Amino acid sequence: MDRGGIPQITLAQFEQDFRDRHLVHAVVAKWAKERPHAAAIVNADRKQEIAWATFDATTTALAMQLLRMDFRKGDFLATSLPLLTEHLFLEYACFKIGVILAPLDMRVAPAEVIRSLGLIRARAFAFLGATPVADFRELGRAVKTHCPSVEKLIQFSPPEEVIENAESFFTLADQARAIAAGGPPPELYAAYRAATAAVHEEDGALVIFTTGSTGAPKPALLSHHNITCENMCISSALFGGDTGTVTLVNLPPSHVGCQTELLMGTLFGGGTAVILETFDAARSLKAIQDYRVKKLGQIPAMFNFEWRLRDYAKYDLSSLEFVAYGGSQVTRPFVEKLATMAPRVATGLGLTECAGFCTYLVKDAAQANEIFSSLGYDMPVYSMSIRQPMQDDGRAGEALPDGELGHVCFRGPQTFLGYVNDPEATAKTVSSDGYLYTGDIGFQDAGGLHLTGRAKWVIKPFGYQVFPGEVENHICALEEKVAACGVVGVEHSMISEAIVAFVEKKPGAELTVQELERHARSLASYMRPRHYVLLEPGQLPLNRVVKTDYVRLSQMAKEEVARLRAAGSWDRSP
Repeated sequence: MDRGGIPQITLAQFEQDFRDRHLVHAVVAKWAKERPHAAAIVNADRKQEIAWATFDATTTALAMQLLRMDFRKGDFLATSLPLLTEHLFLEYACFKIGVILAPLDMRVAPAEVIRSLGLIRARAFAFLGATPVADFRELGRAVKTHCPSVEKLIQFSPPEEVIENAESFFTLADQARAIAAGGPPPELYAAYRAATAAVHEEDGALVIFTTGSTGAPKPALLSHHNITCENMCISSALFGGDTGTVTLVNLPPSHVGCQTELLMGTLFGGGTAVILETFDAARSLKAIQDYRVKKLGQIPAMFNFEWRLRDYAKYDLSSLEFVAYGGSQVTRPFVEKLATMAPRVATGLGLTECAGFCTYLVKDAAQANEIFSSLGYDMPVYSMSIRQPMQDDGRAGEALPDGELGHVCFRGPQTFLGYVNDPEATAKTVSSDGYLYTGDIGFQDAGGLHLTGRAKWVIKPFGYQVFPGEVENHICALEEKVAACGVVGVEHSMISEAIVAFVEKKPGAELTVQELERHARSLASYMRPRHYVLLEPGQLPLNRVVKTDYVRLSQMAKEEVARLRAAGSWDRSP
């Protein structure tokens, strides 16, 4: 059966053909031996190139320094840092000795940082000092005061600027360089060899906090096995395998799209990751131009920022072989614009709990509109099924036939180890027989996977099931006037639950509730929104990874309904 040209890699291939790359840091060792002088990382902001051999040697020396500091396998080291070259050195040093890295979103409030550190019982925390943007030393002090598990603070500042009880990363780096230059003492070398030998592919390597679009972020623990299987798949499907591609990595390091998909997926095939320390639309396009980037993957909002640049047309993007998007729904005009950037376009389903991408769809630019309605195909190594809800005894529900709506599930080596210190939440996500329930509702057919919404946000007016995505897509079909849309359900005394639609207008567009009501007449009556809220451009609430924030939307809807109730215009019969 044709699977859209997506390679159909099996578990046997992963175990046999890629057995030397089942540890994240083993990828670095492989290419340091085979391509020592080729570029592994290019920091476009600094015009800094890191060869594979340098990457391997630097992270080994830094791993030894971490051992000197009494770090050990199973420790959690959290970071609140941009995508610095040194951040990547610290990350891969952790991988080599079994320390688990937990990169946090730099934009979250100190209270959320403290909550996150408490969830994983972090032993160490790395952070910035005073910068032109903010003074992050206050964050370090807050963590020291409120996080009893944190024994070590590592500040990315010169020694004279670090806060009390913190260590300068620059000092640690200098000490690591001294180890590399003079050779480690025999006892330190022996300790390093023992530590690396104790790291196994099923061990935890990386914690990525879920985005929190449907609740508080949870710490998802990914193993080396999870990550490298995903790397193998995305490298084969999107990055050309071991051909050594060049990819722009401009997402934040707290995002699975940055870590396992773009960065590690590129490195897995011996390619070059061109990194930006923080996202900037103009700097992204300049990096593509300057370093002849071949692969570009971003969330839709990032593309929109780039396209809105007044001088967008001046950048030479001719090196791009394909562009990919993921993370949120898009409009047909978006896909058409995307197709002007490169000969091929791609998308797929990516989830933190699946270590990244798990379905893939690639089309020539001329057929770009075909990716509008599908998220593509899975691979045998990590198979997808549409199933009934998880049973009360914890086993997966029955598989459903093609075309039938149900819960999107996956089973195989990409499934995460679980939420750290939260077995109850893990058991609600992974069945006892190994099926990961993604929380998405959808169906599959010959065209691949099609999503209709999130299970948590299913709305049930009149006893029917309404998936938000179906209503949102219908409203967004008014593409000349509607920029984005989000719908949620609110309790209704007559029909159990009614739909509230938040509709963001395009800049300069004139749109009325009456127009939306007329447009909704082609929906089944139970699917029509009971109430519309018109939003100006940029007002639809988004979470930290620029997806619709349904938690905030639900709060807004309840506030809106409280006002309508007070006026006696909500709980009436339709």
